[in-house]
Amino acid sequence: MGKNLKRAFLDLERREHSYRPLEERIHDFKEVEVPPSPEILRQQAERCMDCGIPFCHGTGCPLGNQIPEFNEAVANGRMEEAWNLLSSTSCFPEFTSRICPALCEGSCTCGLDFEPVTVRQIERYIVDRAFADGLVKPRPVTRRTGKTVAVVGAGPAGLAAAALLNQAGHLVTVYERDLRPGGLLRYGIPDFKLDKSIIDRRIALLEAEGVKFETGVNIGVDISGAFLKRKFDAVILATGTRQPRDLRIPGRELDGILPATVFLSEQNRLVSGEHTGDHPYSARGKRVLVIGGGDTGSDCVGTSIRQGAASVVQIEIMPSPPEKRSPSTPWPLWPYLLRTSSSHMEGCERKWNIATKAFLGKDGKVAGVRCVRTEWEFSPEGRPLKFSEKGEVFELEADLVLLAMGFTGIPESETYPEQFGLERERGRIKASPGGITSEKGVFAAGDVLSGPSLVVRAIASGRQTAEAVHAYLMKMMG
Repeated sequence: MGKNLKRAFLDLERREHSYRPLEERIHDFKEVEVPPSPEILRQQAERCMDCGIPFCHGTGCPLGNQIPEFNEAVANGRMEEAWNLLSSTSCFPEFTSRICPALCEGSCTCGLDFEPVTVRQIERYIVDRAFADGLVKPRPVTRRTGKTVAVVGAGPAGLAAAALLNQAGHLVTVYERDLRPGGLLRYGIPDFKLDKSIIDRRIALLEAEGVKFETGVNIGVDISGAFLKRKFDAVILATGTRQPRDLRIPGRELDGILPATVFLSEQNRLVSGEHTGDHPYSARGKRVLVIGGGDTGSDCVGTSIRQGAASVVQIEIMPSPPEKRSPSTPWPLWPYLLRTSSSHMEGCERKWNIATKAFLGKDGKVAGVRCVRTEWEFSPEGRPLKFSEKGEVFELEADLVLLAMGFTGIPESETYPEQFGLERERGRIKASPGGITSEKGVFAAGDVLSGPSLVVRAIASGRQTAEAVHAYLMKMMG
């Protein structure tokens, strides 16, 4: 690795980020992570083994980021080169370096016998330095093809597709039903994980480069799919899969039970000033129960604590994952293991092997849940396969229940797929893996194509669909 020690992975321990003091951060919605110092990050970049086959680049990162190459550049202080390498494959590293679970680190060769390289924090250092040093500038498009593209949905997939197609010379208009672009980046992920000024900064760059945004426009309601097909040469549907998975059990009609996304989006709107006043579903003084053990559930935990909840309990039907990588996910696969977020550290009781059987109420409001213990059967490698109820029934008290069990697909009430002449398949738009649908000139990208997934995969999908759209438009031009 240049002038740096090639055996640094042996001599240097992994050094991760820290968090702002707990007693400080639980009283605001500012970002909680504190990145390591530049000197520590340069040393961490030295830990990269520069292995012959970089699994972090291929197996791990959906974007194909050139991780060993930008690690080497950072280790040797060549920050502009590091930025050029990173930005050549990643549209929005300022997003992924804050919220991506770092699939690349799960497949890092160094993680076989040691601790993996802190790739996500190195990526954040690169992009933050690039903005600070003025390396990230609008790239005006000098030649236009005259072809027009409508992108429906301003989430990570739609923004990625818009960015690439605009740079290819096409005229791109992005339609978004919410008042501001960003999708779940803006309205689903709390500010303490991703400050929304980071999104605003990127949107301003895209606008300066020529991308047009039409917000507060609901395609299928305000504007028909047929109109977009007539007006534009190509249309990309990147609307996401916004239908939250519900829990239809006795007592569901009680007040105080709501999807996690509703709870989180209202808080984000309050922080941004889009809404004013009190949170309509505030956790202040309440016993909060979060059903679902994933990242969204964790976000509900941190938000509830900041709102002043009396207590927060998170339950999960699955068993607790192992402390270390499960044999069911050998390297270089993404490891199945227990993960503890900053929100969990702030005062949350986590319970596993619990199925919810009924909501309990008083005077029309939720007062608790009736639960039963679950018992799981495991594969020989230790992966949970199926469960049965053990019969031990008990109750948990709760004044606010947040359902954080993922998403199921496009809401049935939304008719835009049919307006474009498209079929649905398992709650998604039926299309090829590259985003090509059965309708000429209509494409799909992100979760609406592949199902609910990670931001980094949505960005990768947006880039892949943009390539298909570009090829289609070039063929039209002869």
